[in-house]
Amino acid sequence: MSNEFELFQGTNFSDLMRDIYHNSKKKSRQIDGLIKELQPLISNAGDATVIVPMIKDYLEVSVKNDDALVKLAAVVQRIVTATSKDDDGNEFGLTDDERARLIEEAESEIKKIKLDTVEENIDGNRDSHSNRDKESL
Repeated sequence: MSNEFELFQGTNFSDLMRDIYHNSKKKSRQIDGLIKELQPLISNAGDATVIVPMIKDYLEVSVKNDDALVKLAAVVQRIVTATSKDDDGNEFGLTDDERARLIEEAESEIKKIKLDTVEENIDGNRDSHSNRDKESL
């Protein structure tokens, strides 16, 4: 498989794989740093019940972002490995049905990611409003 398969202008498959690797390493360092910074702030169970869900949300968003890149890489890899036409003249070595199914999978993943992001934003807003209401009591 060619690592120089261009996904879009200025970005090729090897760039995507490099981004996935570096994002993973960067997230790991950020999470470690965040936990070390927040540890001194936790002095009792009440503090932990406030801070730990924030860390959990941060981790979930990070995992979903990385997961989206990995799924994109998998789709691209399948296309790249079949770059030549087969004996029947099917482009990328895929039948029209297989190409349509790949496109549907990619589109459904994009919709799912967008929906999850919207739901997280809504839940985050509800939680912040709930926390403000509790603080005012």
